[in-house]
Amino acid sequence: MMQKRSLLALGFILFFCSRDKIETPPNIIWLVAEDISPALGCYGDEFAITPNIDALAAQGIVYDNAFATAPICAPSRSCLMSGLYATSLGTQHLRCEIPFPNSLNTLPELLSQAGYFTSNRDKTDYNFDPQNRWEHWSSTTTPWRERTDDRPFFSFINIGPSHEGSVNNKVQYANWVKDLSPEQRHDPADVTVPPYYPDTPETRAVWAHYYDVMTVLDQNVGAVLDSLKKDGLMDETIIFFFGDHGFGMPRYKRWLYNTGLHVPLIVYVPEKYRRLVKNDAGEHNAELVSFVDFVPTALNLAGIAIPADKEGQPFLGEITPAERHFIFGARDRADDMFEMSRAVSDGRYFYVRHFMPHLPYIQSGYIYSDVKDAFRALRSACAAGSLNGEQMKMWQPKPIEELYDLQADPHELNNVADDPALQKIKADLSGELHNWMREHRDLGLLPEAEYMIRSESSPFEYARVSRAYQIDEILTAAEMVGKAGEKSLVENLFDADSGIRYWAVIGIRQLSKVAPVTFAALRSLMDDPSPSVQIAAAEVLCHFGDDAVAVDRLGFWLHDDRPTVALQAARSIQLIGEKARPLIPVMYKALEKNRGEPGGRLKYKDANYAAFTSWSLEWALQELGEEIKVN
Repeated sequence: MMQKRSLLALGFILFFCSRDKIETPPNIIWLVAEDISPALGCYGDEFAITPNIDALAAQGIVYDNAFATAPICAPSRSCLMSGLYATSLGTQHLRCEIPFPNSLNTLPELLSQAGYFTSNRDKTDYNFDPQNRWEHWSSTTTPWRERTDDRPFFSFINIGPSHEGSVNNKVQYANWVKDLSPEQRHDPADVTVPPYYPDTPETRAVWAHYYDVMTVLDQNVGAVLDSLKKDGLMDETIIFFFGDHGFGMPRYKRWLYNTGLHVPLIVYVPEKYRRLVKNDAGEHNAELVSFVDFVPTALNLAGIAIPADKEGQPFLGEITPAERHFIFGARDRADDMFEMSRAVSDGRYFYVRHFMPHLPYIQSGYIYSDVKDAFRALRSACAAGSLNGEQMKMWQPKPIEELYDLQADPHELNNVADDPALQKIKADLSGELHNWMREHRDLGLLPEAEYMIRSESSPFEYARVSRAYQIDEILTAAEMVGKAGEKSLVENLFDADSGIRYWAVIGIRQLSKVAPVTFAALRSLMDDPSPSVQIAAAEVLCHFGDDAVAVDRLGFWLHDDRPTVALQAARSIQLIGEKARPLIPVMYKALEKNRGEPGGRLKYKDANYAAFTSWSLEWALQELGEEIKVN
């Protein structure tokens, strides 16, 4: 492997030596804003005060149809660094800890091998180990100044004012906006409230605050651009400005809708490299662009061969393929909230398939609690009975399928999945989604604990090498959720593959009631060799009736040393509500194991999983009347 990499690096060096006679390779900067939708002046939002970003757009290309591959940060950033869908790597869950395949290289590694100086500012959040990926780590917005030579540079610069925490926490918000003038602040009275929000003073205040921090974000972007100009680098540098997913607000971040995936993307290309782009300065580009395309595009702009393992396609550079026809998105576990949904869009129609439709978008638990201003405003309105039918959908079970005509219904309010006139469109999009999941060997078709147990090296290599991953059969079983009858689902409970058994359990959970034979079949899974199947079956048994054995199995797996197993058990314990009361002592014991001592720091090696496990347990105890504070 080392010999192969050395030869590859030598090839890149020779390439650049020959190319330098014509032109030097461009510097490339990615300005990554946290949690923003295309609410900028250059996208026609008159409420936004974003002069620096708008000026960049006037000199660059504004992409009207750019999309993240997940509506939350870590899976999206995993894709941005690897050039692979998170569902291909097994990095689709928020803040999971996945071994990165030795056979693959990230974007900074490939650029470094080709002679680039690479740097990352502050945040990583890739869901895999970031160490030894970057040549240089920096906390400044001018990392190119820290070079010791004149190599071209690639800088990943995170810009954080717009993160949801800045808006949903009054202290953070005040700190960010303290230097804004009165003219730069947004009047809540002038806010246009989205239709899925109640029009209340609290809601208006949160949205006005979001636009305020967007102005601070714009100032941060302006500071980077001013530094580039001062250093005389604007004519040598290609700049990408984009958000890592939609607004950090309910019905945006974490929601697998257009609102969660659609992001701003502006690309500035200096005159020296204009031949690498199709658009003139200031133009809007309507082609579909996905985050999975960013790695191939950066390599293409640098004149570097794109490795065959990358799953996207370049949209800029000397040679580009035909425009893409579809973008894809995935929603999986976020902290301790389990979920699995997949989406596809052709730019006009947005189709979503929910594989766990019994789970509402706003689940019970810490992340969706009153700790955040936006959720508190929604919950307050809900408690007051002032939400309309559209706004209440966030608390209700999801439909099996959703289909939206973004042209006629840009807010995605009218689910037309059952419209007879649109059945061919739905079938075509559903077919594209099926093929995408199959082609990329979607690891979300196995529970997180299951694919971690099955993987000897990395989930990615397991999914592509092991014949044990029966992708076609497991996908077929998953697609039965919400559509198959009880008899077919029960038959799958006895399949040899644990993935098929798991989806049979989830399918049964969607039924309004079950026959005694089905209950007995679920009970037989209390001895299943797969912890994930046992846990899922125990939760479903508790949903349909009282079962002391099922409750006991959840308590048993809660103390498993594999953190993904313990987390799944903790979440199921929280979801069964009052039936978890016998486990109160077991939950306290698990909290002590996770935290070391009351109020202490987490002790697990896998700290993220320990934190999420603790959140579910603390919330479960709180709902059972125990005086414990979720922190």
